[in-house]
Amino acid sequence: MKFAQNLTPRQGLLKALTLAILVLASVMPPTVLANESEKATFNSTTTLQTILTSSHRSVANRDRDKYRHPAQTLEFFGLRPNMTVVELWPGGGWYTEILAPFLAAKGQLIVTNFASSTSKPALAFQEKLAANPEILGKVKVAQINPPNELTLAPDNSIDLVVTFRNIHNWVKAGYDEQVYAAVYKALKPGGILGVEEHRAKPGTSLEESIKTGYMSLDGVIAAVEKAGFKLVGKSEINANPKDTKDYPGGVWTLPPTLSQGQKDRQRFLTIGESDRMTLKFIKPKAP
Repeated sequence: MKFAQNLTPRQGLLKALTLAILVLASVMPPTVLANESEKATFNSTTTLQTILTSSHRSVANRDRDKYRHPAQTLEFFGLRPNMTVVELWPGGGWYTEILAPFLAAKGQLIVTNFASSTSKPALAFQEKLAANPEILGKVKVAQINPPNELTLAPDNSIDLVVTFRNIHNWVKAGYDEQVYAAVYKALKPGGILGVEEHRAKPGTSLEESIKTGYMSLDGVIAAVEKAGFKLVGKSEINANPKDTKDYPGGVWTLPPTLSQGQKDRQRFLTIGESDRMTLKFIKPKAP
């Protein structure tokens, strides 16, 4: 027979606290525990693969990796953890969530955001940064107001500038040349501009590109090189041969936008995201 143990008030309190902690740990969602352990992995040895599989990224964002190939794309651009990097027009921050922890220990990530306080996307992105200090707290923001206010960083200070599916918007807005000029000024001699963009069929006119979102490969290369850059690499990492590029709603017909709603939805999901060019340019060093 077991007899109840006589405990002092202090011992009783300690026992109760211990039992409460054990009960809390047993019912705590695994994702919470995983998040706590993952925070410690974001250091100077953090790999892109560790970041890609981290639960700080939503399931929806991770599902897009099969279309966007972020690790291969960033490695093609030459990303290293000690770089100072500018991400142009980060949108909702899909790539920001990958770049920020990778660069936090040894490098620096700068993202652009619109200076207008009335812009809902600008406010949403700023709120995203503020709400995720553990992951995004070291990110710097370059406030821009194109086409006139486009200072990204001090001249000749940046190692790498990246842009993902933005060129069609710059061309439509009429300030793509100003963006390229701002990038050229900010990059160090020998610095890299990495470009990913929806790729049009050969011979597509500029007017059609603006309408559909698909840009001419030759046209993009010519425009960037006109700004002083030199093309040093092309990759098929983000190619999609299933993309026929002839949809009623342009590139936005495909996921993730799916602009046609339920009409032919499964067909477009089967095609996947758009066929994309992936280009690497260098700012030449002075002779």
